[in-house]
Amino acid sequence: MTDVEEIESLPGVGSATAEKLIDSGYTDLMSIAVESPRNLNHEAGVGESTATKIIRHAKQEIEMDGFENGTDVKERRKKIGRLTTNCDALDDLLGGGVETGSITEIFGEFGSGKTQIAHQLLVNAVLPRDDGGLGGEAMLIDTENSFRPKRITEIAEHLEKDADEVLEKIQVGTAFNSHHQMLLAEKALETGKEKDINLLVVDSLTAHFRAEYVGRGSLAERQQALNKHLHKLLNFAIRNNSAIVVTNQVTANPDQFFGDPTKPIGGHILGHTATFRVYLRKSKGNKVIARLVDSPSMPNGEAVFKIEEHGITEE
Repeated sequence: MTDVEEIESLPGVGSATAEKLIDSGYTDLMSIAVESPRNLNHEAGVGESTATKIIRHAKQEIEMDGFENGTDVKERRKKIGRLTTNCDALDDLLGGGVETGSITEIFGEFGSGKTQIAHQLLVNAVLPRDDGGLGGEAMLIDTENSFRPKRITEIAEHLEKDADEVLEKIQVGTAFNSHHQMLLAEKALETGKEKDINLLVVDSLTAHFRAEYVGRGSLAERQQALNKHLHKLLNFAIRNNSAIVVTNQVTANPDQFFGDPTKPIGGHILGHTATFRVYLRKSKGNKVIARLVDSPSMPNGEAVFKIEEHGITEE
């Protein structure tokens, strides 16, 4: 039975309702089962009572009981992969590399190396697992026109890989505004069903949201849209066991007299959704200091790496 047939088989769902659900991004039973009745009502125009019924039956179909014991979680997490950054110190800081099934946020000032790491990870993701890669394909949502095939070629050739083959395995979507950015995330979900997408990068996550939602009056609307976008990305990570890496801009608090006044855009919404948060600071020459500021499993700490012509390297 196809995903469409499964959705149409749910009680209270006819062909017209199924079409609404699919058009709204609910393309399989899992995406429906984990949704709230309110959101299903808002997104697909389904009444809340009907939405509650649809969600309940979707959970039953996929045998989503809600709880599993710790041993089951341990076994499931054995499938979690780690993507090398090409720097052992940075990998160690993250607990062995960038984790699949999670969102890793990399934030810092302009020129701190965010996009350089993004390019390195796009190349590394298509490498075999024995080389620290994920052995599949990668996707990039580019919001600042920062993707450069030449940079991919430089990194790939240094790793003695065929640059053209690497580029073939990297799909790039250029987002022209925040709405288009969110649509590309939904497109990525569809692509993930057909291809082995192990890494999805958004560079940068907040640029369009920051430019389009200006002033305190639009803050709530911005955070609501950003929250929806982040949960689409997290959904992609969990369903495909893929690594999600988002770069983020920072802002400065002029009223702060002590400590570092910079903080990432996105507030608590991003802070609670990102699994790992890494703060980059420029150091002397081509050195960058990476500080892990949030992680569910690793202590806060720092690592130093270099940005060379051929990519990320050890200090």
